Amino acid sequence: MILFIKLGWRNILRNKKRMALAGLAITIGMAALIILNALVAGMNNNMITNATNTYLGHGQIHARDFKQTFETRNTIKDLPQVLSSLEAEKSIEFSTLRTQSFSMLSSAFNVESVFLFGINPKTEINISQTKDVIIKGKFLSENNQNEILIGKNLSEALDVEPGDRIVLTVAKAESGELSQDLFRVGGIFLFNIRELDRGIAFININKSQELLGIGKNVHEIAFKFHKLEAIEDPVIDFWNRYSGNGNEALSWKELLPGIDAAMKMSSFFSLFIGMALLAVVAIVVMNTLFMSLYERMYEFGVLRAIGTRPFSMALMIISEACVLSVISIISGLIIGIAISWLTSVAGIDYVGLEMGSVTFREPIRPVISLEHLILFPIYVFIFTMAAAIFPAIHAAKLTPAEAMKRSKI
Repeated sequence: MILFIKLGWRNILRNKKRMALAGLAITIGMAALIILNALVAGMNNNMITNATNTYLGHGQIHARDFKQTFETRNTIKDLPQVLSSLEAEKSIEFSTLRTQSFSMLSSAFNVESVFLFGINPKTEINISQTKDVIIKGKFLSENNQNEILIGKNLSEALDVEPGDRIVLTVAKAESGELSQDLFRVGGIFLFNIRELDRGIAFININKSQELLGIGKNVHEIAFKFHKLEAIEDPVIDFWNRYSGNGNEALSWKELLPGIDAAMKMSSFFSLFIGMALLAVVAIVVMNTLFMSLYERMYEFGVLRAIGTRPFSMALMIISEACVLSVISIISGLIIGIAISWLTSVAGIDYVGLEMGSVTFREPIRPVISLEHLILFPIYVFIFTMAAAIFPAIHAAKLTPAEAMKRSKI
């Protein structure tokens, strides 16, 4: 076998330009596979991070059908027991309680309908970036129950600034009677997401419970796992345990199906491009080996005439493809890893781009996967070897007379 590898190395050096071009095709294909998949993985991570860290969390618990109706009286059932169980969950890192309701904000200039969230300022900062996106004023204080946070677009529509007063109107959960109170704008946030910056507002959860008349009940528990991969674990029965007794536990994939669909689409696109690259590499390798075979037809005829077996003839072609692919794969790995690493350090600026209902708030940083660094070279090697089979079979079937005749043409 070592002899055939040496022969393969010498044969690819016979026509350096042609073999260099074939090797370049394999190298580019290998590097492109690594870069493309690192970019897709980085984009998917960016989408998940933006979706879960902005406000959503990794998952949420609600009363069943609350997300479809948003009825304020439909609060989480057996809340103390649910909270006690969550505290005992080793996979949960943070959690926070929220209320949700439709409301109306009135200023001296305008009236706007918004979706009102009641939050616990102390625990909310562990789940969402609400505090980090304050551009004017300050975050909610537990001591001041009549502060409100609104988005930049909403503040412009109401023509208010931090310190200005606005009237909040909501409907009580059971009776439907209107409940009003005067609030002072404590801060203005900017998520760079139109729906959030214009359509939501935040107040202290104690105040919202009072206005809605729901006592100590809540509409939502948002939480984060220690590891995001826990959502993907098929063994975990977390979702089933918290989806009974009138409640339902939903992961971010179920809460934002558009993101999951966008990720699957990008993965399919990556697979399609990868297969196309491998097909091009295989065609180039096959063409190169056939050209090499026809140039050395006389040599193959002599080898057959002196008794070289067909299998050995085929093995000579396979050895050329093997040596060429190994060298090219190593080169492609080095180039692909280098470019992916450099772009991951610098980042690719797509801030502001919207995809799958998520707005990118940070540069995309490609992620190199160890699994891909192992699998992709194997795939490229297999495709290269598969491309060499047809020329190898052709060489094995040659007869001395046929080879001599063709070499004279």
